[in-house]
Amino acid sequence: MIAFHGVTKKYGNSMILDDISFKVAPGEFVSLVGKSGAGKSTIVKLLIAEEKPNQGRVLFGSAEVNKLSMRELPDLRRKIGIVFQDFKLLPTRTAYENVAFAMEVNGCPEHEIEELVPQVLDMVGLKDKQHSFPHELSGGMKQRVAIARAMVHRPDVIIADEPTGNLDPHNTWEIVNLLLKINELGTTVVLATHSKEIINKIRRRVITLDNGKIIKDEEGGRYILD
Repeated sequence: MIAFHGVTKKYGNSMILDDISFKVAPGEFVSLVGKSGAGKSTIVKLLIAEEKPNQGRVLFGSAEVNKLSMRELPDLRRKIGIVFQDFKLLPTRTAYENVAFAMEVNGCPEHEIEELVPQVLDMVGLKDKQHSFPHELSGGMKQRVAIARAMVHRPDVIIADEPTGNLDPHNTWEIVNLLLKINELGTTVVLATHSKEIINKIRRRVITLDNGKIIKDEEGGRYILD
């Protein structure tokens, strides 16, 4: 489903990714691990074509991401749901409206929005909070709204970029368990994190990055960085 072939990315003279290659199969749960600056977020940006590699190929299915036209990108991005550390919710819109907005900008009809938004909010355990504004929600609830927004297009892949970085331990595990549930339902999940506790507990495939290189890629992996 996802393949990086010999990808190198530089910003000026700084090497962010150095000739990395890996594949993610449909239905996998893969964690990208590395210290701050290791290249995790750059991998996410390359996958959704916010950045282009200096060398190598980034593939999503049969599409070479770095060669897609501006007209082709929206279709790619509908297949990839993104969850960020800082939620990126619209503060003047309710939970329902935040999720609905993701559908509105893609021209979805109102009847489809009215059907799907309550479903995804129920899936993340927020059916009773759909009329609440972000400032009325806890950090964990905000992140669940963000996950609902990412899921509303029924994407093939969810990419969670440090989704628990701003959460306390209780809410952290609520979000991790929700991502595991989404994966069990068939959606591929790519989790970028530097949390040793999460990695060592879930024991899924781990790709470890250090100084822009992949230093380990193993099933049932553990956090090996100091």
